Amino acid sequence: MRENAREAILLAAREAAMAYGYGGINFRDLAETVGIKAASINYYFASKALLGEAVARRYWEDIARDLEGISAEAQNPRDALHRYPAIFRASLARDNRMCLSSFMAAEYDVLPDPVKKEVQGFADVNVKWLSEVLVAAGTVKPEESEARAQAIYSAVAGAQLYARGRADISLFDTMIDNYRAVGLLPA
Repeated sequence: MRENAREAILLAAREAAMAYGYGGINFRDLAETVGIKAASINYYFASKALLGEAVARRYWEDIARDLEGISAEAQNPRDALHRYPAIFRASLARDNRMCLSSFMAAEYDVLPDPVKKEVQGFADVNVKWLSEVLVAAGTVKPEESEARAQAIYSAVAGAQLYARGRADISLFDTMIDNYRAVGLLPA
């Protein structure tokens, strides 16, 4: 039961953070969602900072697995790059949610240091994967891969932010198509 409650808290906190950011992680609301007393959350996470850190870490770990899955399922590295924006689109498709790490990055100044580290970890995982796949696809030289990966990650996250602010997922799709048309993303 303990592990199930911990996982339920993490899931509820993740959903809250994807909708409202770090500020949306509220023990009372989470307890109501999970069906436990608010004080019980402290058994698993002694503070909001520890919960935020665990949620952000789990988020980038999950995304790392998703990226590995894209690599494994793709026909080739170019196909993997083509599939990459789908990770961000999936959040929008779920009630206009936003990438947890993008939301928390916007709150950077108020985040506890351990949460900041995990939020940065999300970007690092994306940029590392993109760098490797860009080189494998022959899109860029190794010495150019990190800068290009940062540009792609930032552009795709920005497209998500723009589309979310208008509650219109078709805007995300249009922006991704345009990134491909101008060559930022391989077609």
